[in-house]
Amino acid sequence: MAYEERTYRNRMQAGGLVSFRVVIQETDLWISAERDLSDAARAAARQCRQSLEDYGRRHPQFYESLSPVLTKPDASPLVRSMIEAGAAAGVGPMAAVAGAVAEAVGRTLLGESPQVIVENGGDIFLASREDRIVSIYAGDSRFSHRLAIRVRAAESPLGLCTSSGTVGHSLSLGRSDAVCVLSPSTALADAAATAAGNLIQGPGDIQRALDFLAALSGVTGALVIVKDKMGAWGVIELTDAANS
Repeated sequence: MAYEERTYRNRMQAGGLVSFRVVIQETDLWISAERDLSDAARAAARQCRQSLEDYGRRHPQFYESLSPVLTKPDASPLVRSMIEAGAAAGVGPMAAVAGAVAEAVGRTLLGESPQVIVENGGDIFLASREDRIVSIYAGDSRFSHRLAIRVRAAESPLGLCTSSGTVGHSLSLGRSDAVCVLSPSTALADAAATAAGNLIQGPGDIQRALDFLAALSGVTGALVIVKDKMGAWGVIELTDAANS
């Protein structure tokens, strides 16, 4: 699999914070905190991977299923968060993996830095004492890098996750350019974005996806972009990326 350069990371404002990258095999995190916490972040990411790998060896369906699975008694808190998020959104637990890992690492680092932003393949855990702007990457859509989401400090910690059927390597059964979901649970935001993205084959499905997300308990806001059309629902503040 070819590596896709994550140039969108340059669009996320992290003023006043120190940014660093942590890579462990397929896990590729871009983290901003009040100081360089690379060692702590790497240890947290390794622990996450170990937890997932151990559980996946014992229960292969956890990795393979595209639909909800039952939680086994030996599930770790990370694994449980993924299974519960997948069940809520009607998808398999791995649909929540990037968001769940981002939040697990981020919450670990909160013990050493009250402000932490962890980005994992377009899925973000954000805890900040000031407002932050996240630019939206939506492939070839005219909204790409022109539209952004403002996250107010009072809303954090918050998960902001994006699924796309036209950008990146993540599995999507739909054709959205971007489905962005906000939730206090980053795992749920990730699973919900995947599930909503699966519903979209064209611009006519935007409202269907928004209605689906609005019905999910725990989802607070959403943005759907398909080609030159877009729709939004809930507590979400859109702004012009160029003027942010």
